[in-house]
Amino acid sequence: MTEIINPETAGGGTYVLVHGAWHGAWCWRPVQRLLEAAGATVLTPTLTGLGDRAHLLTPETGLRTHVTDVVATIESEDLRDVILVGHSYAGLVATGAAALVPDRIKRLVILDGFLPEPGEVAIDLLPERAAAHYLESARENGGLVIDPRPLENLGVTDQRIIADLSPRLTAHPAKTYLDAVEHGLSDLPFTGEYLLCSGWATPFTRFAQRAETAGWQVAELDADHEVMVTNAELLAEHLLQPQKHTVRVAV
Repeated sequence: MTEIINPETAGGGTYVLVHGAWHGAWCWRPVQRLLEAAGATVLTPTLTGLGDRAHLLTPETGLRTHVTDVVATIESEDLRDVILVGHSYAGLVATGAAALVPDRIKRLVILDGFLPEPGEVAIDLLPERAAAHYLESARENGGLVIDPRPLENLGVTDQRIIADLSPRLTAHPAKTYLDAVEHGLSDLPFTGEYLLCSGWATPFTRFAQRAETAGWQVAELDADHEVMVTNAELLAEHLLQPQKHTVRVAV
């Protein structure tokens, strides 16, 4: 594995990496090791009802719960100048958290995920076929959770990675995909960065375009949706690029 050292990051930089649906903090470990090797501090909160916190799931676990998870991590650790990264579903979470504590955020990065506006609902932002699968799974589970989707659907082709990761996926709280977004793109007092994974049939291109229209920096990664595991070096390299920055909008 190539060691990535950025002199502007070495000795500093605080990253909060937020996982997407069905995942947990564990999915960030390859990227976390690379960022920490470059001198960064890295926190990887697990969202309520998922991963090692799956036992905390209740029918009330929704989008607001997950936004609160991230805000609580930032505030309880008294983090400043945070580089906040939200992957996939967690684009909803990271955007909401950044809108609530903007003065603590240095950079906001959405990785192949949602970039919502207030009032939007995640299930309505999915392709029609995917939304139908999600709703069917939720119905089969009494409205509580959505079962994990096959990693092959996310562009992963390495069978060893599929065999390793699949048992670690946990059902996702269905309410999070049915809650209306409270704080979205238009609530942010700064621009951010959008990383689109173009190495698979990503459904998130529309959000990269939305980001570009809003003046965000947009880049494409030749990777599948599970880039934090399948190509951690590529992702870490982009996260460590010094020219990436948050631009605050004058009020």
